[in-house]
Amino acid sequence: MVRVKFCGLSRISDIEAVNDLMPDYIGFVFWPQSKRFISPVKAQALREKLKPGIFVAGVFVDERPEVIAGIVSRGIIDVVQLHGHEDREYISRLKGLTDRPTIKAFKVSGKDDIMKAESCTADYVMLDSGMGTGKAFNWDIIRGITRPYFLAGGLDPFNVSEAVGRLSPYAVDVSSGIETDGVKDRAKMSAFIEAVRGKESNS
Repeated sequence: MVRVKFCGLSRISDIEAVNDLMPDYIGFVFWPQSKRFISPVKAQALREKLKPGIFVAGVFVDERPEVIAGIVSRGIIDVVQLHGHEDREYISRLKGLTDRPTIKAFKVSGKDDIMKAESCTADYVMLDSGMGTGKAFNWDIIRGITRPYFLAGGLDPFNVSEAVGRLSPYAVDVSSGIETDGVKDRAKMSAFIEAVRGKESNS
């Protein structure tokens, strides 16, 4: 089963939508330069409204491991998602501070990026076109990858079914593809989930 992750949630209405739709993961962005940034305090308030059974990822960019561990210890997130220059040493330090799974994102532009992703020591990797670009990369590049990965970058309710059918990723991750005018759109969220789960039930 391909998992679904909705990233960049920031409003109570977003949480109400996911409580009905039940994606496998949601994401809170803790990078201050993102337009989807929320504070740990706000994230905790949203988390308290979330139904059990949905894993929460925290998105960080070159944050100090101690800061991440502090957010984990407060029960705000279940998974750590890294989008900066975090290397093997950084991931090792982080794993020494928390036992929560890690996802390391890679911007994919060629086969070299896939080789780096294959050797990464994070629990999962995310293959993306770049932080929040909203554009897809050439999916043919990732054929043959042997480890589970989250597919991100340019996915929306109209192309995710093709992505699932062609690539069978561990999970698909979406943010701008389920937004209208920069905010999450419940109808698009529902259509995205249906495109993924409907594809699986028909295959």
